Amino acid sequence: MGYKKHTLRLWLPTAHRSVTLLPLVSWLAPANVSEGGLLVPSLRWCQRHLGWWPGIVVADMGYLAAASKKAARENWQTAVVTKLRTDMKLVPPYVTAQRVECPQGQALEWWEYEPETCQQWFRVAPGENLCGQCWEAAACPRHFGLAAAQHETLFGLLPLASRPAQRLLQQVRPWIEPAQSFEKNQLGLSQMFFNSLRLVWQMSLWADSAVLLRTMAWLDTPAEIHLLAPLIARQMELGLDDGKNDLPSKNRKITH
Repeated sequence: MGYKKHTLRLWLPTAHRSVTLLPLVSWLAPANVSEGGLLVPSLRWCQRHLGWWPGIVVADMGYLAAASKKAARENWQTAVVTKLRTDMKLVPPYVTAQRVECPQGQALEWWEYEPETCQQWFRVAPGENLCGQCWEAAACPRHFGLAAAQHETLFGLLPLASRPAQRLLQQVRPWIEPAQSFEKNQLGLSQMFFNSLRLVWQMSLWADSAVLLRTMAWLDTPAEIHLLAPLIARQMELGLDDGKNDLPSKNRKITH
């Protein structure tokens, strides 16, 4: 029986050109153990040892379990964002995983989460809409409340169709693959097979230490100065106010 390493990583915003992901919690489990059961223990560990835990966790579909997402939402107010499996059924008002509509077909946008009632609120998006031609327009409030517990993946703490959730899945979730590639390929973990928990735990500590040391080296490295920075076009305020222009002086800018 071999072991797998599962790591909860923290996105650290820096000025470095590379995406910086720090290992927060690493777990070693037998290869046939599902990683979905490690989410709640990870949040509990962060709370107990760090006094802090992430407000948003972006995960793969191995963490689709509704019970874990519900526990994260209720106990830590943490949103767990995952994609939807193709074989999972949608719940109204979802028509696709990225689109929500009212019963008459008007597209809705996510408005806010109401913690007092644990409801997600959607509203009619501003701009052109079908409400002017809808026969229910006079009695329609144009905003709709849905229980977060109705579907933890579609609603939860951060609805799947919301722009923040879609951006996290499309732009943030792919970052984890390069982080795993560094451990598997450059550190050589993919070429090793250990059936000793003590030995594999030591290797895991070394791998996380290497990532932390690399990050510290990045943070200590001075930011690179572009050699052509003085020639790059940028906007500046003219600061002119002669009374002959209808535009306020602060809106008159020049590009050079």
